[in-house]
Amino acid sequence: MIHKSVLLHEAIDGLDIHEGDTFVDGTLGNGGHTEEVLKRFGDRVTVIGIDLDADALARSKERLSKQGWNNVKYAQGSFRNIDQILTTLSVVKVDRILLDIGLSSNQFEESGRGFSFQKDEPLVMNFKKDLTENDLTAKEILNTWDEENIVAILQGYGEEQFAPRIAKAIVRSRQLKSIETTFELVDIIMSATPKFYHHRKIHPATKTFQALRVTVNDEIGAIKEGARKSFDILNPQGRLAIISFHSLEDRVVKQFFKQMEDDGVGKRVNKKIITPSREETTENPRSRSAKLRIVEKHAR
Repeated sequence: MIHKSVLLHEAIDGLDIHEGDTFVDGTLGNGGHTEEVLKRFGDRVTVIGIDLDADALARSKERLSKQGWNNVKYAQGSFRNIDQILTTLSVVKVDRILLDIGLSSNQFEESGRGFSFQKDEPLVMNFKKDLTENDLTAKEILNTWDEENIVAILQGYGEEQFAPRIAKAIVRSRQLKSIETTFELVDIIMSATPKFYHHRKIHPATKTFQALRVTVNDEIGAIKEGARKSFDILNPQGRLAIISFHSLEDRVVKQFFKQMEDDGVGKRVNKKIITPSREETTENPRSRSAKLRIVEKHAR
C-alpha cells in the first residue's frame, strides 16, 4: 500500500517555499510531501529528508531517484534531534520545515511491529527498526509496569474512559501468562469493556493502542522538543508546518505556536487549524483527524 500524504497541497502551499530556500522534511516517510516540493521547484531548492525509520528512508530514496531527483540529502534520526542531524550535514539554518507526525500506512500495514490491532503481531510499537535492550516496547509496559501507571497512560495519552478496567484486566492476564501479541491485547480489552463499547464507530482497542504507541515513542516529548529546535534553526521569515493526528499532539503544537506569538518572535500563519477536504477524507479515511498548523518566524 502506498501511503497517501495528508494535506499535501495545503502544507506545501502554506510553507510558501521560494527558489533558493532550504526545505527540511523532518518526517520523510514515503516522500510524498518532498516529492511535491521537487515537482514544483526541482533543483532550485535544497532538500533534506529525515526519518527515524531506515525502511522509510530507503523507500523514499528509491521513489525520488527513480524520477530523476538526486538533490535530496537523507539522514536517519528523530526530528526531535533535528539540530544535531543538520549539524552533521554542515547545515546551520534553514527556511522551511515540515513535520508530519502521523503514522504511515506502511508502519501500520507492513512493519510487523504491532501498531495495528487488526493484525496479530508482536507488541513492539517502537518506530525504530533495530532496537537495543534500552529501547522501550509495548510488551514491556504491559508486562512490567504498575497498574496505576498503565491507567495513567491510557487516560492521559489515549483519553480512554475505561482505562481502570482495561489496566486491571491487563495485570490479571499477565499473572497467568505474558502478554505477547496484539490479538492477545485486543482480547483483554474486549473482555474488560462493556458490550455497547464494541459497537461504536471507533474500535474499542483504538485508544489503548494509541496510548501505548505514544508512550513507547515519547511522542509528546518529541513534538515539544522537535518544534522548539525546528523553530530555533529557522532563518528569519522561515516557516514551520506541523501536521498532527490527535488532540493531544495538536494541543502541544497550538500552545507552542501561540507562545512564539506571545513572545513576539513568531506569527501564526493560520490561527484556525487547516483540516482535510471532504474529497480527501473520502479518498483517504485515515486523513480525517489530521490538523495542520503553520508558524512564521519574525524577521530580526
